[in-house]
Amino acid sequence: MTSSAPAPAPVRAGNAAGLALAATACVLVGASFTAGSVLTAYPHAGGQALRYALAALLLIPLAARGALPRLRALTVRQWLRLTLLAAVGMAGFNLAVLAAERTAEPAVPGVLAGCAPVLVAVLAPALDGRRPGRAVTLGAVTVAAGAFVIQGWGRTDGAGLAWSVAALGGEAGFALLAVPVLRPLGPRLLSAVACALAAAECAALGLLLDGRAWLRAPEPAEAAALLWQAAVVTVAGFVCWYAAIQRVGAERATLCSGLIPVSAALTAPLAGAPAPGPAQVAGVALVAAGVALGVRAPAPSAPGGRRPGPHAARPGHRAPAP
Repeated sequence: MTSSAPAPAPVRAGNAAGLALAATACVLVGASFTAGSVLTAYPHAGGQALRYALAALLLIPLAARGALPRLRALTVRQWLRLTLLAAVGMAGFNLAVLAAERTAEPAVPGVLAGCAPVLVAVLAPALDGRRPGRAVTLGAVTVAAGAFVIQGWGRTDGAGLAWSVAALGGEAGFALLAVPVLRPLGPRLLSAVACALAAAECAALGLLLDGRAWLRAPEPAEAAALLWQAAVVTVAGFVCWYAAIQRVGAERATLCSGLIPVSAALTAPLAGAPAPGPAQVAGVALVAAGVALGVRAPAPSAPGGRRPGPHAARPGHRAPAP
């Protein structure tokens, strides 16, 4: 949303809709951790290849209108960015979490990934030629603290910590790498292309790491979990996430990633984990406070004093509908 003067209340209707989309996406991702616990015995790269391939097939009808001209207009650099987005933010993130959990308790990569709002709050404005907003940065730190309180900290070694940091990079890259290609593609087409690329990358990794064992027929529970991850978490979640970034920018949207551990904690009892306790309730309060603080900050100013929307259109350019 673009305005020539600061609005009296930063959280306007468009911003509220964008934050609702970001929150929905993050709640779905958090719930996916419970489904993922069913897939621990399934070939990881092969499972992710199936997930992203199915998601791409489901997204194609939603993104087909006007897709070919927009894809043909992409530059080589933009295609490379899309490939990197799929490799870092999707395939890389999932593989980093899996590698971290071999020598670290799941809370360790979870807490590090919960620091993504802080990283994005610093890097997003820097990439846009701005200074980090104080309120957004403070809100991001508060959200990260809430994620830590919800999940706690677990045992780890150097390798587990290193892979957890890699997962943090993947989580931040999932938002930051998408920003320059979100305008020409829109949320639906971007999600479809990224899923297709991630499916190919995961298949190649599976063949490289697992050979002929990279893929097998899933058991009924595994098939249900893969279908949930593909149809709900990936299709609905990705489109909501990128539509949110289109409306409110990467900094504010990523604040809602603090809801991922909240959703994971609330759905964990479905997989036999203990119900959330007082620490989780306190963590939820911190996350809520951080999001409220960050989203009520004034809209960022671009160099030269302009106050663009999160993705101001170029002159003569009409941004695609979500």
